Amino acid sequence: MKIVIPGGTGNLGAVLERGLLAAGHRLTVLTRTPTSPHHLPWDGRTLGPWAEAIDGADAVINLAGRSVSCRYTRQNLAEMMSSRVDSTRVVGEAVAAAAHPPAVWLQASTATIYAHTQGRPNDEATGVIGGSEPDAPAYWAESIDIALAWEAALDEADTPATRKIAMRTAMVMSRDSGSVFDVLSRMASLGIGGSVAGGRQFVSWIHEHDLVRAVEFFLERRDLDGPFNVCAPHPLRQRDLMRILRRAKGVPFGLPATRWMAELGAFALRTDTELLLKSRRVVPARLEAAGFEFHHPAWEAAAADLVGPRRATPERTLVG
Repeated sequence: MKIVIPGGTGNLGAVLERGLLAAGHRLTVLTRTPTSPHHLPWDGRTLGPWAEAIDGADAVINLAGRSVSCRYTRQNLAEMMSSRVDSTRVVGEAVAAAAHPPAVWLQASTATIYAHTQGRPNDEATGVIGGSEPDAPAYWAESIDIALAWEAALDEADTPATRKIAMRTAMVMSRDSGSVFDVLSRMASLGIGGSVAGGRQFVSWIHEHDLVRAVEFFLERRDLDGPFNVCAPHPLRQRDLMRILRRAKGVPFGLPATRWMAELGAFALRTDTELLLKSRRVVPARLEAAGFEFHHPAWEAAAADLVGPRRATPERTLVG
């Protein structure tokens, strides 16, 4: 397939680029900072010459949006919102204007759309969107508002010839430098990969290979549309996730961190504790009901597969 990937130069884009190229697809990436002949410049807000790549493409996979690894200041939250909504809106405009629009539009979304909860798992049909348990800081609701606005921009796009899927993606585990798994792995190696604030919060995740396979599943299955939870079927508590990771790495002990220690660490790293403390118990009910089979459904085997030398992010070689 000829696939256009707006915002495809981040960690998630690197995972999909590697997997989709290996599967024989032809990729074009839209980015603010082109570094390859097959990168096209765009600003993520306005139509431009880049829209010609979408006209005649088989699929578009929009990953654009400001990184959530930041302090949740008013300015950063506003940028997180505008970068997601504006890019989705303008991709919709390009698809709508195309003489030969893509058959499918896969839109990045997030498992963070669901409420912070220690209770039953959240699936697409019965999951709780909005609201939280009493221990959740009020400002965490901002992330849910952003996710809702992100998906609303997809829904509002007038693209009747194009099937649309919102991918509510959990933490993607890959060995790429700077990835979530890379950070957790280094913490475990340093002996500080213990429980955080008691470690009862659930972590939803997906192995990079299953992410690529899920994307190909969406591309091929013409009967699928709407929101899908893109995550492994077995979320687990943070303390268990780190215990299993330490065992896979042969590290006998992980220093636990209290909530205030996590706050200090997040401040020092210029990020936010929501990424560590929000309980995301999300399950892929629609994916499994559609017949998708995970190669890495359980964290034990996934962690064992991922442990090893971290992978430097490669220089992009794209086929346009």
